[in-house]
Amino acid sequence: MKPNYIIIPLVTILVSVIGSYLTSSGMNWYKTIELPSFTPPGSFIGAVWTVIFVLTTISALIVWNNYSGTEKFWWIIGLFMANAILNLLWSLLFFNQHLIFLAIFDAAFLDLIVIALMILIWPLSKLGAGLLLPYAIWAAFATYLNYRIWLLNK
Repeated sequence: MKPNYIIIPLVTILVSVIGSYLTSSGMNWYKTIELPSFTPPGSFIGAVWTVIFVLTTISALIVWNNYSGTEKFWWIIGLFMANAILNLLWSLLFFNQHLIFLAIFDAAFLDLIVIALMILIWPLSKLGAGLLLPYAIWAAFATYLNYRIWLLNK
């Protein structure tokens, strides 16, 4: 078995566990702030992130298994890693540090990275890029939601 079949899912699980911890550590605060009427319930948000993490893992495996010799490979892997770091940073900024405004910039940068990943992966694998489309849509929505939460609580 190739090590990437273990490493990539483990990185995904690690990001998920740490992100969940950071989120849960701020839930008491989160329950006290104003939220837009269109804020989805927490259970829905958790389910969406689970699907996104699975699809992102599959996309990363497609790239690693089929395109590791290409010129763009390490750029793509670097963006996947930056994506993981920004994902965790958002949870830290928003839920743990309550820095709603700074979290907007993190979220926007995350949006750009997901779009950059799709653009870089598209010529190599339409499927690999397409698997990131739900992430791009959700990330854009989450950024807007973050912005609206900031407006309500500034």
